[in-house]
Amino acid sequence: MVLFGRSGGQMKEKVNKHKPWIETSYHGIITENNDTVILDPPLVALDKDAPVPFAGEICAFKIHGQEMPFEAVVLNKTSGEGRLRARSPIDCELQKEYTFIIQAYDCGSGPGGTNWKKSHKAVVHIQVKDVNEFSPAFKESVYKASVTEGKIYDSILQVEATDEDCSPQYSQICNYEIVTTDVPFAIDRNGNIRNTEKLSYDKQHQYEIMVTAFDCGQKRAAEDALVRVNVKPVCKPGWQDWNKRIEYRPGSGSIPLFPSIHLETCDGPVSSIHTTIELQTTYIGKGCDRETYSEKSLQKLCGASSGAIDLLPSPSATTNWTAGLLMDSNDIIFKFDGKQGAKIPDGIVPKNLTDQFTITLWMKHGPSPGLRAEKETILCNSDKTEMNRHHYALYVHNCRLVFLLRKDFDQADTFRPAEFHWKLDQICDKEWHYYVVNVEFPVVTLYMDGTTYEPYLVTNDWPIHPSHIAMQLTVGACWQGGEVTKPRFAQYFHGSLASLTIRPGKIESQKVISCLQACKEGLDINSLESLGQGIKYHFNPSQSVLVMEGDDIKNINQALRKVSYINSRQFPTAGIRRLKVSSKVQCFGEDVCISIPDIDAYVMVFQANEPKITITGMDHFARPAAQFESERGVILLPDIRIVSTVTKMEHSVDFREHDRVNKQLVVEEMLHNLDFCDVLVIGAELDPEQECLELDNGELQGKHLDATNSTAGYSIYGVDSMFSYEQVLRQLRYRNWGTSATADRKFRVKCSELNGRYTSNEFNLEVNILHSSNSNFMDHVNHMIVQPQFLQSVQHPEGSVSAVRSSVVPSVAALVVVTCVSVLVLVVALGALRLRTARQRRGAKDGDMDWDDSALTITVNPMEKYEKPHQTEEESEEEDIDDEEEDTTSAESDDSEEDEEEEEVIVQKGDEQNSTRQEQLEWDDSTLPY
Repeated sequence: MVLFGRSGGQMKEKVNKHKPWIETSYHGIITENNDTVILDPPLVALDKDAPVPFAGEICAFKIHGQEMPFEAVVLNKTSGEGRLRARSPIDCELQKEYTFIIQAYDCGSGPGGTNWKKSHKAVVHIQVKDVNEFSPAFKESVYKASVTEGKIYDSILQVEATDEDCSPQYSQICNYEIVTTDVPFAIDRNGNIRNTEKLSYDKQHQYEIMVTAFDCGQKRAAEDALVRVNVKPVCKPGWQDWNKRIEYRPGSGSIPLFPSIHLETCDGPVSSIHTTIELQTTYIGKGCDRETYSEKSLQKLCGASSGAIDLLPSPSATTNWTAGLLMDSNDIIFKFDGKQGAKIPDGIVPKNLTDQFTITLWMKHGPSPGLRAEKETILCNSDKTEMNRHHYALYVHNCRLVFLLRKDFDQADTFRPAEFHWKLDQICDKEWHYYVVNVEFPVVTLYMDGTTYEPYLVTNDWPIHPSHIAMQLTVGACWQGGEVTKPRFAQYFHGSLASLTIRPGKIESQKVISCLQACKEGLDINSLESLGQGIKYHFNPSQSVLVMEGDDIKNINQALRKVSYINSRQFPTAGIRRLKVSSKVQCFGEDVCISIPDIDAYVMVFQANEPKITITGMDHFARPAAQFESERGVILLPDIRIVSTVTKMEHSVDFREHDRVNKQLVVEEMLHNLDFCDVLVIGAELDPEQECLELDNGELQGKHLDATNSTAGYSIYGVDSMFSYEQVLRQLRYRNWGTSATADRKFRVKCSELNGRYTSNEFNLEVNILHSSNSNFMDHVNHMIVQPQFLQSVQHPEGSVSAVRSSVVPSVAALVVVTCVSVLVLVVALGALRLRTARQRRGAKDGDMDWDDSALTITVNPMEKYEKPHQTEEESEEEDIDDEEEDTTSAESDDSEEDEEEEEVIVQKGDEQNSTRQEQLEWDDSTLPY
């Protein structure tokens, strides 16, 4: 038995005689995130014991290595085919390749796998194939670089992106691109950014560009990178930190022009700085922003001597010789085109100007047309007929200003100075200039823009022999009355003239001349004390040019920051004022070392809020004829008020869109001057034989006011406050010593500021003259209807205007009462006439009351005994009304609707006569029979 068993084991060993066989090495590839390994050669084990069962079959492949993420499985035991696969996900980014040992095992001698044999060891090398799962990422989210303008750079900066993929194909960055379009930059494959053109600091201070990257698998970066390139200016000498536009609002006073300015000299060795600031205003008005009052008003304001005669006034009924001339009505500028002239009527200018007189004018004139220019006459006094002698004239000839003065013949028949010539560039520079010719014969002095000029040439001539030929004074041309077939104009002027005046018998002082041509805008320096040491400065007379000089840059910077613009006009001319700053810098040892570019800026002056001038007061009253006939007459406007308001937009603090619609207009009262007020007669002019308007001369003393009187009305002019005009107008009286022919008079009051630029409403006043035929009745009616409450309201015209205006037209009931009672009044009128007249003359002294009630208690009405109980009721009702009115606030009294409601209540409480009394605070006697 033992022997048999031993021989059986030997037989089994003989059955599994060979080891399995595999290749000595394998190379495999696995794609990450996949479990299949592709081996080369394929995994196959062979056994020579085949086809013996078990001994010739392959049962397993075993991997030797520490925690290898792979396993080998047998696909076919008979053929020995196997497969290598991953036991867990393979990540190339964690490990790119694996190496391990593999062996094959047969199935042994039987089903139990005993006596199995294994192959030799084979080396397996596996590479992990990458998947492009990661996008490129930049190392920095923002890159910054600075370049100097005017240069081309090979590389300004380099951007860099990385990729977390493991393979060279997917982990390398193959391309960069600039995403931002239309920028002068380019980028290469290595991320180097360069500029494609020269950069300019003035054009753009900084560029922001977006850059992206692509790996070699053409996967784009998840986030682009921002690249900021700052452009640094090449150090250029010049002024820095200034604004081209400076805004100026009326009433701002003095505002700095360059509050933060400083000079860059690029570290040059500066020894001195010379700067000129020029305010260019030649296109504003007459050379700059000046007061646009009339020449008479300006002369009064500047303290000029009285007696100036305006030769170019605004056209009117009394000054109609300028009606045919071309005119700019805003500034009273007359334009002469070489075809027009104006004749000054006789009597406007006296024939004898004496040895002292003054001619003033504004003139804008350019080069004369033609090669040989003719004389261009500004002012000429020549023979009207028969002869062609020029007695005096002011004209331009070849850009020279010439004044001609031919004295009349007297006992000394000798040569005398006759022509005075001035040669000035300003005469033909097409700009406005102010000329004053002061004649103090034989000396003639010219002032231009406040500066004195002596004539460069004076020629003599014989005196003019006296004749009976009348003279003609003209403007814009000279009258040629003789030596021609028909008298005509000649020597026409080409240019613009304004404010041409002549003042006989007096010459103007330098102070007045400077005031008349002074600009109301100009340059200024805030705080001269803090200018700094070593700063020299100089203004021209009009303060339109400022020159500053210093040797320290810091002090010059500080001084220029204090230069400001000022406009003292309450209503300045809106528009642009150009500014020019030019500078010269000198360095040590050199004449001029660096060049400083000029500054071109401008001041924008905004339009002032337009004022609304309103005249209010009592617009209708009646007085007995005796008061008009008295020596003092009747005061026309005892309670006149002149108020100016301006409408402004109220800005809300909340600037949200829906709140902007809710802005409200706010009306504010403002104070400003007036330059004239006219009291005009409506209808037929005053008859100087029986009526006139009067004003005491003392009322104008201490004020900048003058007045003229005519049958058309009364004109008060001069630059003064609204309060001064109120004071004067309240003293204007109307006298009529022929009242029998006059029943009423109507007047109109209108005021102006800035020579008509702003005008008031037309305030109309109607005055009724009460004659003796109805005086007794009027006395009685006054006794019934005039209430103390009304007399008090006259002192407050702003609250009683509506009441006064509502009292003009009597009601129908009043007319019935007038008709019935007038018959009774006529009976007692003759008996009380003498007593009434005396009372009325004493009562005329009371100028503040609308009715003369001095005789109210004297007049005896036979019906009074029947009316006394009725009057008692009226008095009690008046007390009730007074109580109601005392409870009414001042705000309610200004409301017209509440006034109307109050009047309705009064009418309902009273009877018909009481209603008539409330409606007839003033008496309209137009329906009374005379």
